[in-house]
Amino acid sequence: MPGVGRKFERGQSGNPAGRAKGSRNRATLALEALLEGEAECITRKAIEMALAGDTVALRLCMERLIPARKDRPIRFPLPEIQGPQDLTRATAALLEAVAAGDITPSEAAELGKLVDAHVKAVEAADFAQRLAALEARTGGT
Repeated sequence: MPGVGRKFERGQSGNPAGRAKGSRNRATLALEALLEGEAECITRKAIEMALAGDTVALRLCMERLIPARKDRPIRFPLPEIQGPQDLTRATAALLEAVAAGDITPSEAAELGKLVDAHVKAVEAADFAQRLAALEARTGGT
């Protein structure tokens, strides 16, 4: 029996299958119904306001026309990384690129994560290779 004030047993959903895929929120459906047939008029008004100098309307229009990019391709010379010993050259190249204004500090931080992941992959491959060679010498025991 459900607890006081509970419709269902604790841990038991009234809809075990969950919400149907593609189903819409009631508030979203209500707003869409209100805007039905008015989208063109509202859009025209936003454009008129933007053209009249309303900076908020202008920003809204621009964000729809040209959405902000999340990231961009970055081109600069990064030294080849064969192992951990090459890490200092790679990070030095990142620091130089930031100092020169070629990339932003946050871009360098993201690239630094990629460099670190690459070094770990190189280390793991090197470890596996050395382990296989050791096992081959000792007969796999």
